[in-house]
Amino acid sequence: MMQQDFEEITATSDLSALLISLLKGVQYREQNELQWSNLLNLQTRVRDYVAVLNLELVIDESEGYAFLKSCPKVEDDHSEPYQQYLPRLIARRPLSFPVSLLLALLRKKLAEFDTGESGTRLVLSRDEIVELVRVFLPEGSNEARLVDQIESTINKVIELGFLHKLKAGNHNAAGQQTSYEVRRILKAFVDAQWLAEFDAHLAVYQSALAEVAPAKEVGEAEGE
Repeated sequence: MMQQDFEEITATSDLSALLISLLKGVQYREQNELQWSNLLNLQTRVRDYVAVLNLELVIDESEGYAFLKSCPKVEDDHSEPYQQYLPRLIARRPLSFPVSLLLALLRKKLAEFDTGESGTRLVLSRDEIVELVRVFLPEGSNEARLVDQIESTINKVIELGFLHKLKAGNHNAAGQQTSYEVRRILKAFVDAQWLAEFDAHLAVYQSALAEVAPAKEVGEAEGE
């Protein structure tokens, strides 16, 4: 087999591996340095391939992550006709109120972390996340129920790929709490413009929560 043929087969194999990995989810440099290097080298070919599926490759080299997103619909004379009729391969998922709130708080925490010089990975304990959310909830909330609700929200954020659980269980053998790494890809989904309006968003959140809580308490009392 000629060297040129071997290199072409290798490149095709690397390209297939990249496409499969990207279609499965976000790719991080830290998880596979070799694959990340291949992605940077083959990104033009990757973009060409995924464009056929109406997808766009997003790479943030400084933060070390890459993902696919659906191309915005283009309805002008310069768009390809088939692009207007293709179904979305990557579906949009509506976020619940608690998930939206937690994502907003984590994004602000990440921005604050980046202004310091304490490293590149933001790691929070379960209690730290609970405290982030607690200040925006009405006083008098049932403590056990509050923690359960927040842990449920944390799990949903993990499923979305914005948090990474570092330790199993609430406490390990040494008595340390579960830790969570805030994935830096969160910056790509909660942008700087949204963050600039963060205080206004939280004011709306607090107002909504204050109205919802009394209604829940009345409903619970009537059901007892």
